[in-house]
Amino acid sequence: MKITLFTIVLIVAILGYASMSLAKDLPKVGEKAPDFNLLDTKGEFHNLSNYSGKWLVLYFYPKDDTPGCTKEACSFRDDLAQLQKLGGQVVGVSVDDSDSHAKFAEKYHLPFPLLADKDGAVADSYGALTNLFVVKLAKRYTFLINPNGIIEKTYLSVDTSRHSQQIIDDLTALKAAKSTN
Repeated sequence: MKITLFTIVLIVAILGYASMSLAKDLPKVGEKAPDFNLLDTKGEFHNLSNYSGKWLVLYFYPKDDTPGCTKEACSFRDDLAQLQKLGGQVVGVSVDDSDSHAKFAEKYHLPFPLLADKDGAVADSYGALTNLFVVKLAKRYTFLINPNGIIEKTYLSVDTSRHSQQIIDDLTALKAAKSTN
C-alpha cells in the first residue's frame, strides 16, 4: 500500500513539474528586456537601467552551491575579463536569498553581482520560473541584452561547462555584425 501511494505521489509530482515548468511568455529577441529591481549580496539594488550602455549577461540559475550552478558561475568568473573587454557585465539571479548568495559568492570568489529574486517575480517575467507551489526555482536561462536594453539572444538550453565561452563567441559575433552595419 505504501509503495502504491508513493508511486502515485511521485507520478503526480513529475506531471506537476512538467506542466509548471513549461516556458511561459518568454521575452523575445528584439524586445525590450523586462525591468528588475533586486538586492545584491551587499544590500544594493540593481535594475536594468544600471547596465544602460553595456552588454548585460543576465543569467538565471536554480540554486546556490549546487554542482551545475557552481560550474556555470565559476566559468563566468574565469571568463569575466574577456566578457568585460567586450563591454559585457554579468549578473546572476536565483530565488535564493542574499545571505545564501553572499556565502556562495565568497566561497567561489565570484566578482559579479548575484541578485535575490526571493518571490520569483523577475524570473517569472523572463519566463524562467519553475513554480511547484511549495518550491520555486529559477530555470537555467540566460539573456544577452544589448546596451539599449533590447534582448539580442536567449539561451534556454545551457551546457554549464561551455556557456560562458558561448556567450563570448556570440557577443564577439554580435559586436562584429553591428560594426559592419
